[in-house]
Amino acid sequence: MMAKTFKVMAALLSYPTADIQGAGPELKAVLAEEGLLSTGQQTRLGHLIDQLASRDLYDLQERYVSLFDRSRTLSLHLFEHVHGESRARGQAMVDLQNVYGEQGLEINAKELPDFLPMFLEFLSTQPLPEAQALLGETSHVLEALRDRLRKRKSIYAAVFRSLLTLATMDAEAAPVEIQTEDEEADDLEALDKAWAEEPVTFGPGEAGCNVAEKMLEKMKLPTAPAVSVRHQGEQR
Repeated sequence: MMAKTFKVMAALLSYPTADIQGAGPELKAVLAEEGLLSTGQQTRLGHLIDQLASRDLYDLQERYVSLFDRSRTLSLHLFEHVHGESRARGQAMVDLQNVYGEQGLEINAKELPDFLPMFLEFLSTQPLPEAQALLGETSHVLEALRDRLRKRKSIYAAVFRSLLTLATMDAEAAPVEIQTEDEEADDLEALDKAWAEEPVTFGPGEAGCNVAEKMLEKMKLPTAPAVSVRHQGEQR
C-alpha cells in the first residue's frame, strides 16, 4: 500500500496557491478514505484546509513566507537542521537527489531535495511501512518544528503532530539533542539569531552526519513510478 496521505501533508506544507485552495474537499476525502490519522487529527488538519480554502490568497502566502522562509528555526529544509550551511549539507543533498532520481522522482534545478514537501511526495510513492520508517528518521526535526510552531500558536503545528503519528520510531536509536531556542529572547528575530549562532546538534561528534547518512541508506528501495514535484518558489 502506498499512502496518498503523505501527498496531502506535502500540499499543506507547500506555498499556498489557487490550486491548493481549490483542492480542499479532495484533501479531506483522502484523509478520511485512508484513515491513517485519528478523527481528531483529521479535524485539526481540516481547520487548516478550511483556512487555506477560504482566506485571501495573498494573506496566506504572506503568513507562509513569514513562518517558513524568513525564520531559519522553522525552515522546511531537513538538512539545514542537521548540517546548517556546512559543505556536508551540500553533499547530503546531492546524495538525496540521486536517490530520488533512482526512484523516478524528477526535480528541476530550482528545487532543493531536502525540502520537506518534496520528501513527503517521495514517501507517497513508497510502500507504507518503508515510508513510515523513513519518516521516523526525521522525527528529531519534526518534533523541533512542531514545538516551535506551538510556541507561535500556529495552526501548522497540526501537520507536524500528524506526521509524528505516522512516523515509525526506531526504539534502538540513540537519544538526540536538539539545539534549543533561547528562552530569554523576547522576539522571533532574536530567536532566529540565537539559533543561527550554532547549528542544530544531534549528540557528540559527527552525529548529525550519521543521521543524514542513515536516512539516505534506508532509502535504497525498489524503483517507484516517476513523479514530478515543483518547489514552492516556482509559484511566486
